[in-house]
Amino acid sequence: MRQANARAGNSLAWWKPALFLLVLVAGLWHVKWQPYYGKALLAADTHGIGGSILANLGSAPLASAMDYSLLYFKAVWKAALLGMLLGSLIQVLIPAQWLKQTLGRGAARSTLLGSLFALPGMMCTCCAAPVAAGMRKSSVSMAGALAFWLGNPLLNPATLVFMGFVLGWQFSLIRLLAGLAIVLVVGVVVHRWCPEPAGETQSETQDSPLQGGFWARWGQALWRLFWSAIPPYVLAVMLLGAAQVWLFPHGQTLGDDLGWLLAMAVAGCLFVIPTAAEIPITQAMMSAGLGLGPALALLITLPALSLPSLMMLRKAFPARALWLTTAVVLGVGLLVGTAGLLLG
Repeated sequence: MRQANARAGNSLAWWKPALFLLVLVAGLWHVKWQPYYGKALLAADTHGIGGSILANLGSAPLASAMDYSLLYFKAVWKAALLGMLLGSLIQVLIPAQWLKQTLGRGAARSTLLGSLFALPGMMCTCCAAPVAAGMRKSSVSMAGALAFWLGNPLLNPATLVFMGFVLGWQFSLIRLLAGLAIVLVVGVVVHRWCPEPAGETQSETQDSPLQGGFWARWGQALWRLFWSAIPPYVLAVMLLGAAQVWLFPHGQTLGDDLGWLLAMAVAGCLFVIPTAAEIPITQAMMSAGLGLGPALALLITLPALSLPSLMMLRKAFPARALWLTTAVVLGVGLLVGTAGLLLG
């Protein structure tokens, strides 16, 4: 009898990954794939995808915090909701053993597969963060989860297409090569300097196992993910909305030297934007005099990560792994920007 019940349970186990795939495809179609098809046609026709999200923001920090937060969350709320759903559902619908076997063995294998899984997502760094956190809670290695997280914004095929039509295909090529370098180097460095605890992921040591049936376990996963990610996310976005008064120049003459390069690279690592917003931001700043080197650094570091996304992942990864990731992103941004200074 027990064997018969076990065989029946196994025969019905397919519905869980099938449900996850259904939510994934339907959500991405509605939030990403269909809108981005229209935006690609717009970019090809007008060589633009809209104005900079930083345009027309005031110089008063408090007003800027409110204005930017409203603009930002209006742009990302659907993708952020989808990220929370996927980050919680992956913990209860996808077998942890399969994820561990697929994305939990070897830095090279998990980094490659994490990057490939990121390509259809096309999410910004903050919307991909809950999914990466859910992957960690389901035994995915740090290298695999970080590759997925970084690959979403940096290897986003839609953004590369927009960038080619708006800024030029040479920018898309540079961004693609820099993104690949970041994802691969982060996987190797984190695997080398942040070894996984024996037999379990870092995040598994922090939360008790999910209990009960499907609905109870999903509710627990969603609740934990929400409270660990959303409050610091909202607070950090508001703080950066106020800080953009100092992070980005307003009414100044922009330049093309090492000072501007360093400033743009660091500002890019801190600030938070919706998907592909780095393109009109950089386009507007280059029109105002920003040089090639600082512009390239901004195009790489601005979408890759942000202070809010790092805060959202603070419980899913060791602090050292997040610091190393930030250092790699900043380093690659500075290297590519320096090459731009020399060639420009």
